[in-house]
Amino acid sequence: MRVIAGKARSIPLRTVEGQETRPTTDRIKETLFNMLQNELADCLFIDLFSGSGGIGIEALSRGARKAVFVEKAPKAVACIKDNLAKTKLEDDAVVMATDAVSAVYRLDGGEPADFIFMDPPYNQQLEQQVLEALKNSSLVDEYTTIIVEADLHTDFSYAEDLGYEITKQKKYKTNQHVFLERA
Repeated sequence: MRVIAGKARSIPLRTVEGQETRPTTDRIKETLFNMLQNELADCLFIDLFSGSGGIGIEALSRGARKAVFVEKAPKAVACIKDNLAKTKLEDDAVVMATDAVSAVYRLDGGEPADFIFMDPPYNQQLEQQVLEALKNSSLVDEYTTIIVEADLHTDFSYAEDLGYEITKQKKYKTNQHVFLERA
């Protein structure tokens, strides 16, 4: 795994050993960031369920003003900090060692994010819990894009009831990116 583009381009990133995390492949990461590229400059990017931090680091490398990394696994938090140091992007990053829902409540009251990315463990409905927590949060305004990386079979039929609109879906072989905004 490496940084695809930007000021930290080609720097290899460390991943967490074991099965606790599932890093987004370089190909999928590149596809995602090609879709976001024109909106990354000077943005606030929140990376929930950060794992090794590859998604938030890619956002910083490509021009995000600030990235917030949220991860509860201690080994993964250490990995994120190592990768931020290796890429020299730690000055523009905040690392929160907590679960995603708690982080949403702790960050509430702050500025809205431009992008909120989450890649929770599959098939546990954690994305629904986070979307419920974000429903009335100051982190989401009419300009915020929420991106969920999920299994292909993940059901998002509840999203409309929570006040979200699915604006785009990009399907891959085994997973998908679902883009949501406030309706």
